[in-house]
Amino acid sequence: MAVKGKGKRTAAARDQPAEKTEKLLGTGSIDVPSDPEELSDNGSDNTEEGDFDTMLQEMADDQGFGSDEPEDYAGQSDDEESIHSSDIDGASSSDDDGASADGDSEESIHSSDIDGASSSDDDEASADGDSEEADSDDESGPLLERTASRTTDGHDTAVDSNDEQGGEAFDGQDLEKLTIRDFGRDLESWKTYRKTLPQIDPGYASDSSTEEPANTIGNVPIEWYADYPHIGYDIDGKRVMRPATGDELDKFLANMDDPDVFRTARDETNQQDIKLSEEEIDIIRRIQGGSIPDADYNPYEDTVEWFTSKTMQMPLNAAPPSKASFTPSKWEHKRVMKIVRAIRQGRITRPAAKDSEPQYYDLWANAKQAEDGSTSRSRHQRLAAPRLPLPTHAESYHPPKEYLPTEDERREWLEADPDTRKSNFLPQDFESLRTVPGYDRFIQERFQRCLDLYLAPRMAKKTTNLDPEELVPKLPDPRDLRPFPSAEALIYAGHTGRVRSISVDPTGLWLLSGSDDGTVRLWELVTGRCARIWNLKETVHKVAWCPSLDVCVFAAAVGSRMVVVIPSELCDSQKLLVSEELVRAGFGAAAGGDDEDEDDTLPISWDMPTSAEQATGIQIAVSMRAAVKSVVWHRRGDYLATLTAEEGGGSVLVHQLSKHKSQRPFRKLKGAVQGVRFHPTKPWFLVATQRYVRIYNLVQQQLVKTLQPGVKWISSVDVHPQGDNVIVGSYDKKLSWFDLDLSVKPYRSIRYHKQAIRQVQFSRKFPLFATASDDGSIQVYHGMVYQDLNQNPLIVPLKILRGHEIRNSLGVLDCLFHPIQPWLLSSGADGTIRLWT
Repeated sequence: MAVKGKGKRTAAARDQPAEKTEKLLGTGSIDVPSDPEELSDNGSDNTEEGDFDTMLQEMADDQGFGSDEPEDYAGQSDDEESIHSSDIDGASSSDDDGASADGDSEESIHSSDIDGASSSDDDEASADGDSEEADSDDESGPLLERTASRTTDGHDTAVDSNDEQGGEAFDGQDLEKLTIRDFGRDLESWKTYRKTLPQIDPGYASDSSTEEPANTIGNVPIEWYADYPHIGYDIDGKRVMRPATGDELDKFLANMDDPDVFRTARDETNQQDIKLSEEEIDIIRRIQGGSIPDADYNPYEDTVEWFTSKTMQMPLNAAPPSKASFTPSKWEHKRVMKIVRAIRQGRITRPAAKDSEPQYYDLWANAKQAEDGSTSRSRHQRLAAPRLPLPTHAESYHPPKEYLPTEDERREWLEADPDTRKSNFLPQDFESLRTVPGYDRFIQERFQRCLDLYLAPRMAKKTTNLDPEELVPKLPDPRDLRPFPSAEALIYAGHTGRVRSISVDPTGLWLLSGSDDGTVRLWELVTGRCARIWNLKETVHKVAWCPSLDVCVFAAAVGSRMVVVIPSELCDSQKLLVSEELVRAGFGAAAGGDDEDEDDTLPISWDMPTSAEQATGIQIAVSMRAAVKSVVWHRRGDYLATLTAEEGGGSVLVHQLSKHKSQRPFRKLKGAVQGVRFHPTKPWFLVATQRYVRIYNLVQQQLVKTLQPGVKWISSVDVHPQGDNVIVGSYDKKLSWFDLDLSVKPYRSIRYHKQAIRQVQFSRKFPLFATASDDGSIQVYHGMVYQDLNQNPLIVPLKILRGHEIRNSLGVLDCLFHPIQPWLLSSGADGTIRLWT
């Protein structure tokens, strides 16, 4: 397509070489129409919208390039120079095959169409060799005089041609910041140039602060549109339809396939899932961490003195002072002269100097007065006089008849001593207030009133208005502290007497119980089935499994003996062999005479059981002088301690099962011993007497500390599995919690039972402990011990379990937690054992 036009050629343009022309054109050129009508005809074919050409035409008219120019480009002569160029699509001007149709020479392009110069010489004209010369020296078109085209990324743009060095000036210009003013009337070039610009991504990451929202319902809850197929309205008032959403399964599958599911936020207004950018995720993390959302914000920047703190030496304005400021004031002169005359006449004198009073230091002044330097003695707070009681009906001048005394009452009042009278007056009845005479004792009563106020001591009572709910400690909800035993699950029935003791084996599958009927029963814990019965014919005070998992042995306190039993039906061959070696190894050691350290004065004998007892599984019988009340195992399973009814230091004995040795750790003990315990982690031994709990170090053989519960009679004691806390139960209904690192006095004392506490027990796995009482109830508590020494233990009452019957003023005698599950077992005077889960 050829471009025709006229223009004046300058001297600078003549010097432009053809290489400069080809460099500016690049790989294509743009037709510059010379007819305004041609602009409107050709523009409509290349635009995406029909009104875009009209808009560009109006913009060109506004800039002074409209059709009202005085020059008419429609009547240009046919003898103007012809410029062969490629079409608007950016085809090259034939470096490779740019010859013209006749093939004689390359296409020549007039420099007037490239950089605003006039038409070229004859030898640069067209390829057919004709010496057509442009006669553009006489007249020139305004369009080509103002603009010329240059190539930008394969498309021609326009520059100002009034500058003789327009090409060189345009080389440093930012091509991405061209406007329509740079193209002049070349609207086709402007449209083509706009297509080369990068597209604006209208996505979520772009700046949408000035965009109109798709859904314009504003601050309206989206739930209001739940029953409609649309979710709101756009800016034109059209409905915004609800996007299709799947069920929860579809959402789950989509989330599993989407790696960015954790970076997605839900836009409830537009019902869309929006992927958050890294900047937005960083802002959210900063807000969650309590930091400033802006990562570039520096809170410690130097202070900028917007208003300077330095005193200005010059005034704010430079206006010259007025003449009145130099003239003395007449009124000030009169005022000064008036004061001078008063001083001369003696009406104004200097005040006399006051004598300085001696300063004394107030020893009883408070700190505030000492700081202020005040020497005035602090006065006591004024106490208001108590108010007189209001008059009653009897003091009325016209009282009711029932308040008037009878003759006998009047005579009795007159005969009585004035100090013993109930009142210092007799009620009288008057018809009106005018007839009431003066009170003859008014002066005396006022005088007595003044004496009372002057002589009677008074003090101000400070009362605090406290809400009773504020005194109750804030405890967590028991439902948040689960699991803990709360319901009765199973009853083990079979004993005919009181069940004094129960014990669970380390595996948690079997349960032992000892009763007053002289039997020890073995129960299957889960089903409640009685697996075996040992009839020992005496009262069984205590049964205890060995805590070691390597052996299967239990001990029972029967009368004045302690028997050691191996239930062979519960052991495999390996465990049975280890258990028998542990129990029978002591007989060989005793026969070999390896008993140098044994105390021969102890009334204890390790005997072989009878054949009948051996048939039932009894391996050893340890005979003592008095009845055995308690048996406690050491955590390693080789040592055990017994407590007998004997008085003095011989009541507590420590036995070694593997060597059949017994020792008496204490020669003398103060008070009757109520219970003993081995410490779970240290070589300590706890001895609970009637009023104190003494802790001894068995290795160093010395007293560590003495706990003072402050109760009258201790019944039981237990140690926390971590070893730093001890609970003590007493017969006077009180439970004491001790923190061994804190003090020898109770950290917390609890008294919720109505009768004596028989047993206290810690759970070995869960933060729970329980108390059993003669009132037939078991109280379960949450006792959390923290590793942080600065945080006190948390004690929360959880549940009261009731189910045992009270017989002969005895209720629950023993309680025990399951070693693995959060279960509780209890035995009572009613002969039953109950499982609480």
